[in-house]
Amino acid sequence: MQPVRLAREISRLSGTPVMVDALKRTRRTPTQGGLSARACRRNVAGAFTITKRAAPRISGRRILLVDDVLTTGATVSVCTRALKQAGAGNVDVLVLACVVRETDITI
Repeated sequence: MQPVRLAREISRLSGTPVMVDALKRTRRTPTQGGLSARACRRNVAGAFTITKRAAPRISGRRILLVDDVLTTGATVSVCTRALKQAGAGNVDVLVLACVVRETDITI
């Protein structure tokens, strides 16, 4: 729930409305710790969808997707794709921290 706390604080500071119910996890996914970028992408593929309640509020809008930690980018990519498929005009991503690995990973 850390991303929700971050999003609410950003909303409070910026005066921009927050929508914490837009994305819904459709299935449980194992923890991604220790997985390769490819394995993370497979792990979260199809794991998120847009809620029926949020869909009309997304279409044509610029969305800021907030996450606490970016590791491989797999979750952010899946969520961004779902938002774009729901009609979001643009999706920007804000993360609090990024995991740095010794080997270069491509997001």
